[in-house]
Amino acid sequence: MKKLVEELNLHNYYYYTLDQPVVSDAEYDKLYDALRKMEQETGMVLPDSPTGRVGGETLKGFEEHTHLSRLWSLDKAQNHGSLDAWYTRVQKRIQEYNRQHPEQPLPEPSFVLELKFDGLTLNLTYEKGKLVQAATRGNGVTGEGILSQVKTIRTIPMTIPYREGTIEVQGEGMMFLSVLEAYNQTAAEPLKNARNAAAGALRNLNPQVTASRKLDAFFYHVGYTDKPLFENHEEMRDFLQRNHFKVNAHTQFMDDLAQVKEALVDIEAKRHEFDYLIDGAVIKLADMRTREVLGYTEKFPRWAIAYKFEAEEATTILQHVSWEVGRTGKVTPVATVEAVDIGGVTVQRCTLNNYGDIERKQLKHALGSLVFIRRSNDVIPEILGKVTEDQDGEEIILPKECPSCHSELVERGAHYFCENTLGCKPQIIGRLSHFSSRDAMDIETFSIKTATQLHEALGVNDPADLYDLTLDSLLQLERFGQKKAQNLLDALEKSKSKDLASFLFALGIPNTGKTTTKVLAHHFGSLDAVLAATRDELIAIHDIGDIVADSIVTFFQDERILQSIMRMRDCGVQAKWEQDTATVAVTSDSPFFEKTVVLTGTLTKMTRDEAKERLEAAGAKVTGSVSKKTDFLIAGEKAGSKLDKAKSLGIHVIEDEDEFIAMLDLHE
Repeated sequence: MKKLVEELNLHNYYYYTLDQPVVSDAEYDKLYDALRKMEQETGMVLPDSPTGRVGGETLKGFEEHTHLSRLWSLDKAQNHGSLDAWYTRVQKRIQEYNRQHPEQPLPEPSFVLELKFDGLTLNLTYEKGKLVQAATRGNGVTGEGILSQVKTIRTIPMTIPYREGTIEVQGEGMMFLSVLEAYNQTAAEPLKNARNAAAGALRNLNPQVTASRKLDAFFYHVGYTDKPLFENHEEMRDFLQRNHFKVNAHTQFMDDLAQVKEALVDIEAKRHEFDYLIDGAVIKLADMRTREVLGYTEKFPRWAIAYKFEAEEATTILQHVSWEVGRTGKVTPVATVEAVDIGGVTVQRCTLNNYGDIERKQLKHALGSLVFIRRSNDVIPEILGKVTEDQDGEEIILPKECPSCHSELVERGAHYFCENTLGCKPQIIGRLSHFSSRDAMDIETFSIKTATQLHEALGVNDPADLYDLTLDSLLQLERFGQKKAQNLLDALEKSKSKDLASFLFALGIPNTGKTTTKVLAHHFGSLDAVLAATRDELIAIHDIGDIVADSIVTFFQDERILQSIMRMRDCGVQAKWEQDTATVAVTSDSPFFEKTVVLTGTLTKMTRDEAKERLEAAGAKVTGSVSKKTDFLIAGEKAGSKLDKAKSLGIHVIEDEDEFIAMLDLHE
C-alpha cells in the first residue's frame, strides 16, 4: 500500500502540477483501484493516500489555528506614481542601512513580480515532510483549520521531499475559469463566479463538496522555517518547485523598476487571457537579507507592494431585492440596482448568493443605500458590500414562505428551499425545461415559454404529462397552429428513443450532471439496474462519493418519481443503453486513442456534440480548455483564442474538417 501511495502521488504531481503525465488514465485507474481495494479489505487508509482526496465525513465545525508566522497584508499602489513613492522609501532605507554598515552593504535592489490571484489564501504546515495542517488567512495571526478540504486539491502535495523540520508554505486556492465553466454545464445549481466558488468550497464543512469543485492552487512563499533556507526569492521558488508545489509560470525576476512597469502594462492588457482571476500583481524585493532589514510596518511588509489593476467595480444604489425560485426549490436573492456602466456594460441586476451572504457583507439594512458592485470576466455582477458602515437603509427581509406558492421555506445549509415540488410553478417550469433541454431529452422547439404555457393552460406538472399531450389539446393554445403543434408532438415522439444517460440527466437527480449519469448508464447498463442500485454499489464506482450515492438512492426511493418514470415507460420512453457510437469498444488503432482533444469554432459537417461522441468512441478525452496536456485542437470556422493558444503551445491543430473526419474514419 505504501508503494502504491508513493507511486500514485508521484503520478498526481506529474499530471496536475507539471502537466506532464507519464502514464495513461487507464493505467492510473488500475493502480488507484488496486489501492482502494486493499484499503477496503484491510480497513486501513494511509495518511497521504490519494483516495483521501475525494473528501471524508462532514465536519462539525472549523477549529481555530494559530499560524507559526504571521500572514501580512500588502500595501497597495494603483498607478506608477504610487509605485515610485514606494520605491523611493525602499531606496532611502537601503541607503541609510548601507551608511551605517559599510562592511556588509545590502545589494542593489532587484525585484520579483508575481500575479496577484483573486482566490483564498492558504497556509500549509509540513512537519518532517508531511502535511499536518492547512488554514485560512483569518486575521493574519489565527485562521480556520481546513486540512480536510485542502487535501482534495490534487496539486497540493501531502508529502514533500524536505524532511528536516517544520515549514509553513503560503499560496492561493482557486477555481480555474475553464473548470467553473465545465462545472456549471452539468451542475444542478450553477456557481456564480470563480472566487466565491473557491472560497465557498474551502470553507464548506463537507469536504466532498470541496472535492466536487476540482480546485487548484499556486504557491509563492515560505513563511516559516526552522532555519534559514534561502538567500533570495529565486532560491525560494526553486525550493517550492523541488518540493512539488505548483508555482505560477508568470513569475518574473527583474533588475530595475522600469522593467517592472513595462511588465505591469503587459499583464494588465492580458489579464483576461488567464484561466484564473487576477486583480493585480505583487512586486517584492528579491534579496532576503534586504527584506529582513526593511522589516514591517504595523500592517505591511516594507519590501513588497500590491499593484492593483483598474477596478472593474462601481458604486450604485441598491433599489430592490427579489427572491427567485429555481427548479430544485432553492430560493435565491437577486438585487436590482440603479443602472451603472462597468467596463462598457450597463448593469442593473446583481447576485447576492444567499441570506448568509447578505449578512456577511453587512447588507441587511442596505435598501436605498450606496453599494459597491463588481463585474469580472463577464460573470454575473455581484454586490461586494455597502459604501458606508451606517445602517441607514431599509431592511432586506428574509421571506418565511415561498414567494411563488407560499409554502413554508426550509433551511438546508446556506440556502432556503421550497419543498412543494409538485405545486410550485417555478420549480415545475424549471423541471420541464431541464427535462426537454438539448443535453437531456432534446425536445426540439421546446422553451421556457412553452413550458409556462403548457403548465398554465393544460396543467402539465410533470415530465410524464408531456407524453399525454394530443394535437387537439395543443391546438387550444394561443399561438399554436397545426404545424407548431405537430412539430412538438413529433419532437416528443423522437425523444422516446433517447439513450439511458440522457434520460437520467433529464430526471434532474440532485448532485449529478451529465458525466455522472453517463457513468451510471455505462456501469449498470439498464434503467432497472440503476433504480435498484444500492448505496454500496454506487460508492464502489470510481468518482461517485457518499453525497452523490445518497442523492441517487434517495431520489429513486420517492414514489412520485417512480410513478412518473413508470408513466413515461408506458408511453414508450425506452431509456436504453445500447452499444452505439458513444459506447463501442475502444481500440488503440485510432490516432485519437488516449489523447486529449479540444473542439473550438463551428463545424459544418457535424455538430459539436456529434464530434465529441465520435472522439470519445475513438478513445479520446474531450475537454473544454487548451493546456499543455492537450494533444489535438479541432478548429472549425471562427475559431478564436483557443486556436491562438494552441499554436503558441505547439499543439497539433486540425483546421481541415475533412482531415478530421478522415482521422475519425480510421477508427470506425
